[in-house]
Amino acid sequence: MLGPVMMKLDLQQELTEQLEIHEVFSFNIGGVKIGFDETSVVSWIIMAAFTILAIILTRNLKVTGEISKRQQMLEMLYEKGEAFFKGIMGEKVERYIPWLMSMALFIGTSNIIGIFGLKPPTKSMQVTAAMAITSIILIEYATFKDKGFWGRIKAFTKPVAIVTPINILEVFTKPLSLCMRLFGNVIAAFTIMELIKAVFPWVLPVALSLYFDIFDGLLQAYIFVFLTAIYLQEAVEEEEPAEKKHKRKKRMLKRRKKAA
Repeated sequence: MLGPVMMKLDLQQELTEQLEIHEVFSFNIGGVKIGFDETSVVSWIIMAAFTILAIILTRNLKVTGEISKRQQMLEMLYEKGEAFFKGIMGEKVERYIPWLMSMALFIGTSNIIGIFGLKPPTKSMQVTAAMAITSIILIEYATFKDKGFWGRIKAFTKPVAIVTPINILEVFTKPLSLCMRLFGNVIAAFTIMELIKAVFPWVLPVALSLYFDIFDGLLQAYIFVFLTAIYLQEAVEEEEPAEKKHKRKKRMLKRRKKAA
């Protein structure tokens, strides 16, 4: 009887310790304490690593003449990513593709960095919330830039004025959903892995780690940037003219009659 109870307590303690975000260092400025926790430090390590890697990989790139295999690989990867996002968003938001790629790299690395013994930044809701808020600020910026101030205000009243409060509320629910979806899935994957390790300490955790620690981590990065790309596309989507909309409805009605 005591065995299962002790196992439950040990597992609970292990989960609590793993989910706690500890302060690494702090300093005072004018009597105000400024602290840096594990997720902040790891986030800066990831950004520094990518910055150094980018500097190394982009050295001596050529615009004309014969290019190296390194440059061919970089161009191929960028073109693949660009084609993917263009397929979702279209030409109007092409300027935001580098930002989306950078976000995907950061989130993907943050999710899987736990396999190297570091605390994944996405285990902290502060990090996921910051990324979600950044995404929504970008989306709102794109909307105001494309539609103008009054165009954005008028968009809140579409399709009918009565839904204006819901459209305004959506500005706040979108970052909340992005934040909670990423944070919740990362924590859920971690918790499941800890439970599996407690019950099956050998072999099975290693196999499932490929899914929960790597595949699922990369999948969550994909979902985050995919949703952001969809929101960007919706933000600059042109309103369909009434005449064109009417013709489209007539064609749909004719098809339904033929089908009937």
